[in-house]
Amino acid sequence: MKCVAADQDKCVTSLLSEQELIRALQSKDVRGLEQLYDSYGALMYGLALRILNVPQEAEDLVQDVILGLWNNFTYNPSRGSLKTFVALLVRSRAIDRVRSRQSKQQALERLGSVQSPISSDSVPMSAAVSDEIAQRVQQALADLPENQRQALELAYYGGLSQSEIAQKLSIPVGTVKSWVRLSFSKLKLSLQDLIS
Repeated sequence: MKCVAADQDKCVTSLLSEQELIRALQSKDVRGLEQLYDSYGALMYGLALRILNVPQEAEDLVQDVILGLWNNFTYNPSRGSLKTFVALLVRSRAIDRVRSRQSKQQALERLGSVQSPISSDSVPMSAAVSDEIAQRVQQALADLPENQRQALELAYYGGLSQSEIAQKLSIPVGTVKSWVRLSFSKLKLSLQDLIS
């Protein structure tokens, strides 16, 4: 826990043991949440940053993990220390995000690299096919629900992170993640013949 200089002695005695911290988190005692962050926040952030290489994403991940532990504390002491549990949780979530990022990037590359079977000698025909593909993509985007389309546009055209989108739209980060995931699924279905 963070202390002001005058309260250092009180603070040292108010630190919870690992067992007390676990009980505090299980009972949703705010002291447990504070100490979880104070004790393991730097470890969590450092690990997330090493895997994600993006400070904002690492911060988002740490926040998601801490809130996830607050909402659903699933730690089992027989499987290791709380520190190890938290580190493994951050590691696996960070790896999931990297995989998700890579699969989104690959999908965008597939959409961007759609080649027409028309030879490059036939420039007018090639331009017509490209225009048709662009119209299909625009129509697929227009068919998305407004909230999903807006989240996707802010992410990919505006270059905003999911937490920045959440801030801009005044909604939870989890909602932004759901909207982006749903919009990708719908786009994939709408444009499936172009992707394969």
